[in-house]
Amino acid sequence: MDGKVWLALAAVIAAGLAVYAAVLLVRVFKARRLLLDAGIPLRDKALFWVAVLYTVSPVDLIPDPVYLDDIGILLLALRSLQAAATRLPGKDPAPS
Repeated sequence: MDGKVWLALAAVIAAGLAVYAAVLLVRVFKARRLLLDAGIPLRDKALFWVAVLYTVSPVDLIPDPVYLDDIGILLLALRSLQAAATRLPGKDPAPS
């Protein structure tokens, strides 16, 4: 395969990651409601904020052109936060 094919493939992958990151950003803003809920354990709230700080920090496990580590850590924090909200009796967790 020549350079143009690799460039096109890289552009498609980068666009897919950008769309997925945008979806996660929307989920982060929806998670704000859960963060204000008094019944969510502090551990889960702190995990979420640490993930957000890691996402915006310049220190990464994988260099920044590839956002897989940032997306993965943020996704794990969002799932943990939503799982904590689901465990609460009588609470309706934020929609995914």
